[in-house]
Amino acid sequence: MKILTGNDLKSGAVTWWDGTGWSLHVEDACDVGDQAPVIAAREEAEGRVNVPYAIEATRDEDGRMRPAHIKDRIRALGPTVRTDLTLRPADPAAGTWVI
Repeated sequence: MKILTGNDLKSGAVTWWDGTGWSLHVEDACDVGDQAPVIAAREEAEGRVNVPYAIEATRDEDGRMRPAHIKDRIRALGPTVRTDLTLRPADPAAGTWVI
């Protein structure tokens, strides 16, 4: 499946297309299939996101969205050297999700 990601224009935060808007949490991302170029062009033209692009992803055994490439898993989680600054600071196993 393909999901759409980019960066919020105001904050620079990594964002994920959830079907109606942009979320900070990759778990909210939806499969965009072959609509990624259309959605990306519209959202960038309307100034909601910077440089959106589609990536490959899967759902893990718990049903959570997981980007296929490690770069995008790091983008989804946050800094791997300071887990207290990630989007899942209370999850001691958050770093293992990236690998």
